[in-house]
Amino acid sequence: MKIVRWNRPALSTWPNFGGLSTLRNEIDRLFDAPLTELARASQFLSGGAPAVDVFEDKENFVVKAELPGMKKEDIDVSLHDGSLTISGERTEEKVEKGERYRSERFFGRFQRIVALPASVDAARIKAQYKDGVLTVTLPKAEEAKPKQIDVQVN
Repeated sequence: MKIVRWNRPALSTWPNFGGLSTLRNEIDRLFDAPLTELARASQFLSGGAPAVDVFEDKENFVVKAELPGMKKEDIDVSLHDGSLTISGERTEEKVEKGERYRSERFFGRFQRIVALPASVDAARIKAQYKDGVLTVTLPKAEEAKPKQIDVQVN
């Protein structure tokens, strides 16, 4: 038995489908690229937005954002219409003239918005920044917490 790689059939050569063909080729290129290239491309497209983890338990939503090298004063956290916004600005380090320099880190303004699946108690939200990780704990509002319902037997 011979294994042959499957190739997509070519799209019609109608002039109106030229853009569709280009789009399909671009998508194919993305899926054929190594994962490291995809990660680098997604970081570029996101504008340097920090990576986040979102957890949920019975009482809280917890959002952790990676913000290495940032100062607490340069980080803004806000809640509006059920979305948590983390924003700020990372400033570029000064380099002396004549020094050889290569930087792959993102500098400039960033913003990351996390949509919350249920309402939270805004008065009890806590944010802590330690070792480059911002942890925001958002207590669920009473109406968003799961309720135990007793079943009556007749």
